Amino acid sequence: MRFGIDLFSIRSQNWSPFEYLDYCAKWKAKVVHFSEIRFIGGLEAPHLKRVREHAERLGIEMEIGMRSVCPTSKAFDASQGSAEQQILRMLEAAVTAGSRLVRAFLGTMADRAGPIPIEGHIENTVKVLKPLRQRFLDAGVKLAIENHAGDMQARELKTLIEEAGKDFAGACIDAGNPVWAIEDPHLTLETLAPYCLTSHVRDSALWRTPDGVAVRWTRMGEGNVGISEWVRKYVELCPGRALSLEIIVTPPRTFAVFDPRFWEGYKRTPAWEFSRFLALAEKGKPLPAQPVPKEQAVARELEDLEASARWVHQLFGL
Repeated sequence: MRFGIDLFSIRSQNWSPFEYLDYCAKWKAKVVHFSEIRFIGGLEAPHLKRVREHAERLGIEMEIGMRSVCPTSKAFDASQGSAEQQILRMLEAAVTAGSRLVRAFLGTMADRAGPIPIEGHIENTVKVLKPLRQRFLDAGVKLAIENHAGDMQARELKTLIEEAGKDFAGACIDAGNPVWAIEDPHLTLETLAPYCLTSHVRDSALWRTPDGVAVRWTRMGEGNVGISEWVRKYVELCPGRALSLEIIVTPPRTFAVFDPRFWEGYKRTPAWEFSRFLALAEKGKPLPAQPVPKEQAVARELEDLEASARWVHQLFGL
């Protein structure tokens, strides 16, 4: 098991990349996942080389990432250039930084509503990625596409990867995001394990409400999706891939799954898949979140990650 930390877990600390690396080394991380450009402090080659050298001194492998690569997603930032330009800039940075992958995503659950269905966004993403295949193969770098913030269910991400080219594209499997896509995280893992390049791992809790299903993200070990089984299964099905904590603790979010209007964005979801999600909710009990005062939020972020890191250390005897 290659223990890692996704720096989005501690996104509010405003540290330098060197400080992030030093902190992660104290927690025995073998991989540090710079999931967004802001965490690595810029893409200038001399800077990336210095960060890489620091990581190598600590015995840490770096993974770098970017945000949306779908030009029709509501999450796409066109001010940074075309999708192709942004991806190629990250590919060059990955080579310099020694990262074997570039993490990216399509969008968010907002892309399941609107004039373009999720299938259209997937098609538009594939159109961007396919011409870049040879550039990635020549560089020896892969593109790790995340199931992100409820944008795609596992079968949809599998389709995107296969149509783009699974010899250069794969999955960044997120254990928390499936519940935002009304999906059992174990189904997500089972579907995407053959394509796995890396991961984001956190626990989730879900339960039935009069209005549907409430879900929230929690520290490791505090949810009800069977996260111990999930991480053990991940290590078995995805050998050698980083198991990187991305701890985000949220208040409950309710999905009105019994309202017919909710299903406008999920018309192709098979009943057997949704039934697995609903079975988890039926077994769950309400787990309200305790409000965190604003002045304590930054410290609580560290506490949430460290409690989760201790949980992983204990589970695997690190």
